[in-house]
Amino acid sequence: MTGTAADRIELRGLRVLGRVGILPAERAQDQPLEIDLDLEVELAAAGVSDSLDDTVDYAGVCDAAVAAVRDGHVDLLERLATKVADAALGLDPRIASVDVALRKLRPPVAHHLASAGVRLVRSRP
Repeated sequence: MTGTAADRIELRGLRVLGRVGILPAERAQDQPLEIDLDLEVELAAAGVSDSLDDTVDYAGVCDAAVAAVRDGHVDLLERLATKVADAALGLDPRIASVDVALRKLRPPVAHHLASAGVRLVRSRP
């Protein structure tokens, strides 16, 4: 049995407080953010062995993503999503690519908007 490029670990709804934005209020206080991560990882070995050694520890990926968010203020969601992607890719060489969706849960707009976010995909060179 072999895995394919379609093998993924999916992490949904990681909630974290962070500082992102250009408005003074966004710079002054943390705001709620939500992150989804799709990790492209070969999963065939783990499917056979049932061993954590043959896969990526998603708790570690969550820890790395939270650390990237808490690393200080950035102006743009695009920059913060890139930091999260870099943290995930840097954690384990078995992660071939990462798809990051990052959302502000209370975007500062004068409309009823549930969230504002970005999605990006980063791969190993």
